[in-house]
Amino acid sequence: MNRKDIERLRKYLPAVPGIYGRNEFFNSVVLALLILEGGEYHFVFQKRRENIRQGGEICFPGGGYDPQKDKSLEKAAIRETVEEMGIPEEKIEIIGRMDTLVIPMRAIVDAFVGVAHVGFDEMKPNAREVASIFTTPVSWFENNEPESYEIMVSLHARYRDESGREVVLFPASEMDIPEKYHDSWESGRYPVYVYKLKEGVLWGLTARIVREIVRFLKK
Repeated sequence: MNRKDIERLRKYLPAVPGIYGRNEFFNSVVLALLILEGGEYHFVFQKRRENIRQGGEICFPGGGYDPQKDKSLEKAAIRETVEEMGIPEEKIEIIGRMDTLVIPMRAIVDAFVGVAHVGFDEMKPNAREVASIFTTPVSWFENNEPESYEIMVSLHARYRDESGREVVLFPASEMDIPEKYHDSWESGRYPVYVYKLKEGVLWGLTARIVREIVRFLKK
């Protein structure tokens, strides 16, 4: 390596660092949706249909980022909201973008916060994906802390499939690698937040987003 290589590195190192290996993860977008009802803002939630991904869960509109059709992450969040909630694009105001979240399920989530300038009855959710929609005042979350739990996240170099056959993903035992990495090892604990609403349990990613927005509001 010489000085010329140093200058080449300087040229190609990113001016604004991103997330290394992003293309190895599922990249998704979420829009934390708000509407004005009775003089105060409410979060708009959807309950997913049972027969689709995240079936039966309460969440915000969102989905996978598709570089073939989406000009940006923000446009992807708007597209998913239009498709799932039946809100005209021109009625959606994006307030801003939250920090990117990398979650243990090998997904990267970019969340946006936006206001839909429509009434609740004007939304026409896509029946193929959405079982029902409802709203909850933001003030409710400001006055009610979520329950807090943890899950254990583990890494596995090998596992047994449904037939009982051992599948070796990383042959660490055949290399000069410490024995603790030959089978499985703990990679840490991951927080899980839960809000118990009358419509059901709000947890996971959606609860994290709500909790973070409320944290901003309390600053």
